[in-house]
Amino acid sequence: MEYTFFSALLLMFLMADPLGNIPVFISTLKQVAPERRSKIILRECLIAALVLAIFAFGGKAFLDALGLSQAALSIGGGLIVLLMAIRMVFPSKEGVFGEAPGGEPFIVPLAIPAIAGPSTLATILLLVGHDPDRMLEWLAVVLLTCLISAVILVFAERVQALVGERTTAAFERLMGLILATMAVQMFLTGITQFIQTTLKGAL
Repeated sequence: MEYTFFSALLLMFLMADPLGNIPVFISTLKQVAPERRSKIILRECLIAALVLAIFAFGGKAFLDALGLSQAALSIGGGLIVLLMAIRMVFPSKEGVFGEAPGGEPFIVPLAIPAIAGPSTLATILLLVGHDPDRMLEWLAVVLLTCLISAVILVFAERVQALVGERTTAAFERLMGLILATMAVQMFLTGITQFIQTTLKGAL
């Protein structure tokens, strides 16, 4: 599967799932003073971008150290994306990432795992492993995803009040369906790469 900048951005955006994270952010920040909330959201999104950027730079070395092939990463990444999509289509009461602890958050649970979670980390590893020469593009995808997420989450309460919880939930399920199709494509790409590699080794 060949990733364009737009398809990579769409995949990363769906994995970050800022709309699905609106209830998580609202419930986590409800004890925080209103004037502090925007600053905390911007800080957490910046931390998430930094974590994802570190994974982008260290992704290839990480894969090489573990001896993981691109086929294995595509299959494993596809499975993680599919699980994320299923939880978006069939959400639990606690949300995708479970119940959030009280107090003013720092890194957990907003930066990690709400934004820079297993799914987004697997996605950046997949992109870097697929085409390491496009590092600047993947970093731009990470920064743009975190920027869009920050804008949505800063206005989370207004968005939820404007469109309503049902509309937000319906849109998240729609994104989950799109994500599921992308997950299947990633999985099939990995299977194809594995078969091609195996046949080349046998010949």
